[in-house]
Amino acid sequence: MTLHRYFLSACLILISTLAGAQAEQELRLKLLFVGDIMGHDSQIESAEVVADTLYDYFPCFEYVEPYLEAADLAVANLEVTLPGTPPYKGYPQFRSPEDLAMATRFSGFDMLVTANNHSNDSGLNGVLNTIQVLDKYDFYHTGTFQNQDERDAYYPLIVYRGSFKLAFLNYTYGTNGLSTRPPSIVNLIDEGQIEKDMAEARAAQPDVIIVVMHWGNEYQRNENKEQSDLAKKLVTWGADLIIGAHPHVVQPVKELKVKLPDGSEKQALVAYSLGNFISGQRRAHTDGGMIFHVELAKDMNRNTTRIADHSYSLVWRYIEKAEDGSKTFRVLPIKDFEDASPPLLLPDSDRNAMLNYAKSTRALLDQFDSKEAEAINPPVQLSEK
Repeated sequence: MTLHRYFLSACLILISTLAGAQAEQELRLKLLFVGDIMGHDSQIESAEVVADTLYDYFPCFEYVEPYLEAADLAVANLEVTLPGTPPYKGYPQFRSPEDLAMATRFSGFDMLVTANNHSNDSGLNGVLNTIQVLDKYDFYHTGTFQNQDERDAYYPLIVYRGSFKLAFLNYTYGTNGLSTRPPSIVNLIDEGQIEKDMAEARAAQPDVIIVVMHWGNEYQRNENKEQSDLAKKLVTWGADLIIGAHPHVVQPVKELKVKLPDGSEKQALVAYSLGNFISGQRRAHTDGGMIFHVELAKDMNRNTTRIADHSYSLVWRYIEKAEDGSKTFRVLPIKDFEDASPPLLLPDSDRNAMLNYAKSTRALLDQFDSKEAEAINPPVQLSEK
């Protein structure tokens, strides 16, 4: 009897210990951010299947799909308009076919931000139709709005993923001098308005507040003082994570500590620029970008959430050339293509360009608060017999 009681007591202690350990476990959420999805003339031409009617952008994202699928929420900056009718054009006023949005969605992206300097490139119709196309493909999106009522109802954007509640905000420094035509709205960097919006975000009591900023100097590989100063203000107003775009090159990732008015300190994370994800640009360092991975951890007992981990995966824009002269734009995760047996063999000149980009960008990022993620090698597809 004594032995039986001892055994029962031991079992109860073990069950209690396991239950307690399980209760103390944190829930995790994997976020993924990429830089600019662009639509230069060369990209539009390469995707064209039927003139002005059908475009195939799926090959662009083929090799990064495993990265997108591994995330709980994948976010990109859409730096084109989707006017719905031709002509489709690249720089300086971007008008892309809606097939780009379809391929982006079905490749694994969940959310697109739309406030950038090209938001007004196809006028009022471009702003409105872009929003309607993103709704059609069931994207989360924010940054531009069809009218004030829509902004009032859906901004800041609240996204629920499992037990996590996320608030997203998005702003741009300008729209290349093209006026925003009523009733549409493009969120501009107006500090007074941003502070009000951030107060609304805090009032919603999300687990984290994420701000996506279109800012900085093009082609500059380090943030400027304006970016740095504004980042600190955003953290003071409640931002936990700041993601940057516009320079078209990668800029540093930094962990910030900001002293709040009450004397306490707040920690946050800022990636000043993720560079290009897919584009036709040719300037130095514009041929690639980074995937930025952020893992959130939520303590359900204390109802607190923290950034548990963050890392980057470098990507490179490869233009594959066929014998008939046609081209295919592809985003390549560099780590998957550095070993001796890559998923796709590159010509020596392209491989060397990719490796040079990787070396230079790693040298920049490794000076600051970032680390490189492990590769996610896509499975080998065996042919059917």
